[in-house]
Amino acid sequence: MDSATPAITAAAVEVAGDGAVTVLAERVTIDGRAHGELLAPAISAVLAQVGKAPADLSAIVVGVGPGPFTGLRVGLVTAASMSDALKIPAYGVCSLDGIGAVTTGRVLVATDARRREVYWALYDGGRRIGEAAVARPADLALPGDIDFAVGAGAHLYAEVIGLPVAEVPRYPSPAALARSAADRIIAGAPSDPLTPLYLRRPDAVEPGARKPVS
Repeated sequence: MDSATPAITAAAVEVAGDGAVTVLAERVTIDGRAHGELLAPAISAVLAQVGKAPADLSAIVVGVGPGPFTGLRVGLVTAASMSDALKIPAYGVCSLDGIGAVTTGRVLVATDARRREVYWALYDGGRRIGEAAVARPADLALPGDIDFAVGAGAHLYAEVIGLPVAEVPRYPSPAALARSAADRIIAGAPSDPLTPLYLRRPDAVEPGARKPVS
């Protein structure tokens, strides 16, 4: 599952012993304001489509961002709750890897971070180079050998970024997310901490002290 972008994503995936990943069913709904309402029904729908119950699951893979605070939190809380209730491991994957892992060449992956910023990372042959970051599109310090850009943020700020932009993928691929955790799934590794990649403080802050009125 992934809720780090407006693409509210749930999928039932089979991971073979050799690491091969097969997506059995998936549901992706583009809605940047309804993660809390849509993720759980999407999970139920994909399980029903393959004739499985939550108890049939052996692991959970969830995108840990980067993403806006509220939407990202929905996916992580859902994954942690299911992991605890079902007594199965949950593995976190950088949500940008769900896009970059299916690319070839040297690629910029950028998603919309709001506030006229993007979450971004560079990939070479499907492997991430360095850590994910957040920045204004005009402030991206990119090497000169990037072939193209991909992701919803790249489309939104294509003119500023100044790179050719591939049409797809725009959002994390369930197969790529599962593939990124395949080694841990096959090994039966313990759960990850599921630490969110917020990369900046949330919009909501505690109110300050009241100012005196005279």
